[in-house]
Amino acid sequence: MSVLESIETRLTVDESQRIFAEQAVYRAQVYAFLSAVYLYPFENWSEELPLAAEAAGRVVGAPAWPNVQPLPLKELQAAFRRGFGAAGSLCYETEYGLPHEFRQAQELADIRGFHRAFGFDMGGVVRERPDHLAVELEFLHVLALKEAHAWLHGVAEQVEVCVAAQAKFLGDHLGTWVDLFAQSLALNTQDAPYLPLAHFTAAFVQAEAARLGVTLTPRSRKEVKHTPFDADFSCAACPVVDLVR
Repeated sequence: MSVLESIETRLTVDESQRIFAEQAVYRAQVYAFLSAVYLYPFENWSEELPLAAEAAGRVVGAPAWPNVQPLPLKELQAAFRRGFGAAGSLCYETEYGLPHEFRQAQELADIRGFHRAFGFDMGGVVRERPDHLAVELEFLHVLALKEAHAWLHGVAEQVEVCVAAQAKFLGDHLGTWVDLFAQSLALNTQDAPYLPLAHFTAAFVQAEAARLGVTLTPRSRKEVKHTPFDADFSCAACPVVDLVR
């Protein structure tokens, strides 16, 4: 029986509702933490590593948490610069293997469609493209929280919508490229905490996809021809790019 097929049966038992709600909350906590990892660390997210490890350990079927330790903020910032550079495009979905910049715009519009459907607003102090890894992880954090709320209130239709959206988003977006991201990051750094957490992120997404019945097709970085630059949507718009050409 699939997740969607068994939702109404689960909702008939109060204890099951609580358990599934707790699982959704733990997944939301993991997604929220990982989202913070892939933005430049103006604040020291590594201090939250023990809490994130605890949440991940409570998620049924999650991969093993990597052996990473908190760092002082300056060391964490230096590690980020070594891994991601000043103008790299590692963290953007639509930089991985689209045939032309027009398709890039279509994919971005599709992601924004997911956001609008669930009231997800990217406004705030930190602004990123919708295809940034941190944004996609944060969106899944929101979906998991909405799922938990629906479980606790016994609204089967809302649970089904949230579960289906997570499956669709993993299958169409995050799950299609997060492993390529980890492979690409490995070319820049072998150091903790970023590379071990990148591998964990890819494995966690794979586990989530499997839980939801979504089949992800592995891709090798060597087989991917990166999406052509477009000044409106890619890092080609950054003045730093001209310094390294």
